[in-house]
Amino acid sequence: MKALETGHTATHPKVAMAHLQRQAIVYIRQSSMKQVEHNRESQANQYRLTERACELGWSKDRVQVIDSDLGLSGQGSEYRNGFNDLLAQVTLGHVGIILSYEVSRLARNNSDWYRLLDLAAVFGTLIADVDGVYEPRAYNDRLLLGLKGTMSEAELHILQSRLEAGRLSKARRGALVQHVPTGFMRLPDERVVKDPDVQIQTTIQLVLDKFAELGSCGKVMRYCRDKQILLPRRQVAGIFAGDLLWKPALASAILDIVKNPAYAGAFAYGRKQADLSKAKPGHRASGRIARPMSEWIHIQQGAYPAYITWPQYLKNRERLAKNGSDYRMKCEHARNSPRHGNALLQGIAVCGVCGHHMHVVYKPTQRYACDALSRHMGGKMCLNIDGTAVDAVVEQAFFTAIQPAQLDVLDAVLKRQHQERHKVTQVWDQKLMRAKHEARLAERQFKAVDPDNRLVASTLEAQWEQSLNALRKTEEAHERFLQETPLPELTPQMRQTFSQICQVLPGVWRSGKLTNAQKKELLRCLIDRVILDRVVAEDIEVRIVWISGHYTTLHARPRRVFRTSDLSFFPTLVERVRQLCESGLNDDQMAEQLTQEGFTASRSTGVPPQTVREIRLSHDWRLLRYAKRMHDKIDNRWTVRGLSKHLAVSTNYVLKCIYDGTIPAKYVSRDKIADIYLVLDDPRAVDPVRQKYAANGRHPRVRGQSHG
Repeated sequence: MKALETGHTATHPKVAMAHLQRQAIVYIRQSSMKQVEHNRESQANQYRLTERACELGWSKDRVQVIDSDLGLSGQGSEYRNGFNDLLAQVTLGHVGIILSYEVSRLARNNSDWYRLLDLAAVFGTLIADVDGVYEPRAYNDRLLLGLKGTMSEAELHILQSRLEAGRLSKARRGALVQHVPTGFMRLPDERVVKDPDVQIQTTIQLVLDKFAELGSCGKVMRYCRDKQILLPRRQVAGIFAGDLLWKPALASAILDIVKNPAYAGAFAYGRKQADLSKAKPGHRASGRIARPMSEWIHIQQGAYPAYITWPQYLKNRERLAKNGSDYRMKCEHARNSPRHGNALLQGIAVCGVCGHHMHVVYKPTQRYACDALSRHMGGKMCLNIDGTAVDAVVEQAFFTAIQPAQLDVLDAVLKRQHQERHKVTQVWDQKLMRAKHEARLAERQFKAVDPDNRLVASTLEAQWEQSLNALRKTEEAHERFLQETPLPELTPQMRQTFSQICQVLPGVWRSGKLTNAQKKELLRCLIDRVILDRVVAEDIEVRIVWISGHYTTLHARPRRVFRTSDLSFFPTLVERVRQLCESGLNDDQMAEQLTQEGFTASRSTGVPPQTVREIRLSHDWRLLRYAKRMHDKIDNRWTVRGLSKHLAVSTNYVLKCIYDGTIPAKYVSRDKIADIYLVLDDPRAVDPVRQKYAANGRHPRVRGQSHG
């Protein structure tokens, strides 16, 4: 009956029905992309192992091919996602057999190889290659597999040793062909000459001369940026391989030029050596550490045409070493363990512009500053932010995060997650139940048919086999779902502990009993980093990234802004000043009104009269009181100034006519805003002034005739 359930029969004595009920995995790997492109026959031989799996008794739909590690070395498993997926499936008990063309395809080091053997032995997984099928639980098979793994690792070591010995021999003779940097060119006869492009030579020489003069890569970079000098680069890889590109100067590019001994005419081998203790997971280029010159394997002066002398190169290295020591000291102050300064975000404040860690400045008050773009690319300073305002916001967010109300929110979130998990579990249970029902139904249908009726029996048998395969896949997927990391829970004991802490901590924090270093340690218990950015001049965006990976975005207002014109609402403030000025208010009244409306200046909580005056004068806006005095007429009424011009008399004479009644009082009014007299434009008001002036034997001034 078991043979009927799988549809296949084991053809090897070590292959049991328990193995056939699980899937077979064919693992395929080649060590480099060059092999993938050119060694196609080896790749085809590995793919043909699927036929071997079918010969051993597995159906074709139960054979899985893992080929995602093509082009990757088997020396380690860190970057081999396919190998790690294989281990995971073995651990879940889903794999009956692993097929590989040879042991070296699976692993080239004993740590990975024996880890696979141990897991295969625990979960009953067979291992097969072109030579045979092996049972890791059997001592003889395990011994043979262990020997094969050791030989595979030794083979890799021998190959690498031979290659390295050849490289060292060539390097000591100075015959090793290295990639030459930009500014040089290797001829077909392997001789190295300066690049025939004169512009490239001139630019490289300028960079080296300027470093000798200025003594800093950053200064040379800023010089090149100011003079709009681009640096040449011959690409050796990528879509622009072989092309000459001109790029803006970067401090890193200048550093590469200054520290490269080739520009001093020297051939050097072994400047960087592998240090596995420095390797970072997920970063392939990591782990190669620059060594002191005394540890270089071989140096041969005069191998290339030189841009600078060897003594000048040594002097440049000494200057770089001193610059690097100063920079490392600055970095230690920016990113090391909590120190005793007042800035609470020391070490965890991150620039929202460039992503670098910010450093603390105490001049005169604490500020968080970042000049990474200025140092590396010659740009402006990224940020210089008021530290006191930011610290207050982060401190309050920290206290809020440990409040009982937040614990209730966390508990509610966890409950929702558990409810969603329960619903998904129900769906999986129902899916598994349906698969079992369909398998039992197919079994009953097959058993109910007359065995002699082979046409119907064979069809029902195939349907039963399909149902069993679907059931096995569903069971495996269901098991993987159950193996997922369980959701966290907020236990009553944890809630009580947090409640006690949140009641006591704020008082202790403000009592002065905690040192600044202790406060920073407490903040780092919950906060991973704080990303700062100045969206507008009067608003600092504070994004707190908690250790859980979630983040909270808050806003802080700096205590002062350097210029009122930097404020985001400055155009609105200017327009409002214009409106209030036209309404007749003076500077003091306008300042009071603007403050009530919520406007502020750069260095005060409100708007002072001096700010209003500066805005008004910069736009040549006069107060309405003085503006009206400059008019000749207002609402069909003469001003004293306008009437004097109209009659070609002095303003004092017009005022005298108003005072002595020459101009009837009913034609005279007073503007309260401008505090001036207004005379109705009427002959009965104007003619008496003209007549009196003529009766006194006076004649209108010539200047007045133009006003007629």
